[in-house]
Amino acid sequence: MPSFQGLGGLETYALVSGGARVEIIPSRGALVTHMSVEGDELLYLDESTVVDLSKNVRGGIPVLFPTAGKLPGDTYPVGKQSYSMPQHGFARRLPWKVRQAEEDLLVVGLASSEETLRQFPWRFDAQLTFSLEGSQLTLDFDVENQDTRPLPVHLGFHPYFYVPQTSKAAASVATDATRAWDNRQGKVLPFTGLDLTADEVDLHLLDHAEAGTVLHRGPGRRPVHLSWSMEFQRLVVWTLQGKDFVCVEPWTASAGALATGQGLIAVAPGERFSLVFEIEG
Repeated sequence: MPSFQGLGGLETYALVSGGARVEIIPSRGALVTHMSVEGDELLYLDESTVVDLSKNVRGGIPVLFPTAGKLPGDTYPVGKQSYSMPQHGFARRLPWKVRQAEEDLLVVGLASSEETLRQFPWRFDAQLTFSLEGSQLTLDFDVENQDTRPLPVHLGFHPYFYVPQTSKAAASVATDATRAWDNRQGKVLPFTGLDLTADEVDLHLLDHAEAGTVLHRGPGRRPVHLSWSMEFQRLVVWTLQGKDFVCVEPWTASAGALATGQGLIAVAPGERFSLVFEIEG
């Protein structure tokens, strides 16, 4: 699969299968920037945040590792030391190296470095495999613990799905959740449904039971079917009024897990661990 110079001259790879096309920029945190099926774009992207390397990208599918969400005070303890890490971790900010590229497959890797060890004191090798079959995109995240201690894993994906503001009243996310952490109010509330037309929705569904969901994007737009590994225990829904996106995000644990230890996955030294997220349009 040959690459091409995409937004801002950044090296971009395209996966093609039938009428589906996916574009990925490894140097911008292994970011999926576009996913279209039969010409219908599924993702929202603010292109100005892609070309400005000083900004966090708003749009596409950012990878949240080794933390999803915000840490209390942006820090967490390891033994007697305290480490600092920005919201959603460093994987979305760092360049990933291309390890394999084919027409419908791209494999990229991110290994620990002096920069990552200052924020996350474990040696690891992470790998993301993007594969496209028909209209289904699979993101397979695999991490090897190259350290001598158990490796804590807190992973999330942050897809921005294209839902025009004018369609939000008719849009919906399928869920059986009854409780949610309202990130705006900072407390747990009974969950009675989503109003995607609100000024801001930032809800972390605490008891969503299915390993997947369906995002209905309103009349005339194909629904998006999502599925994920059972280890993803939180479903986050976020949108802003006036912005043409709804984020539907699987996380393995609640925000702050590196600090609280709650919900963290532990990978033994020398072992590998994999998680899968699938998107079908």
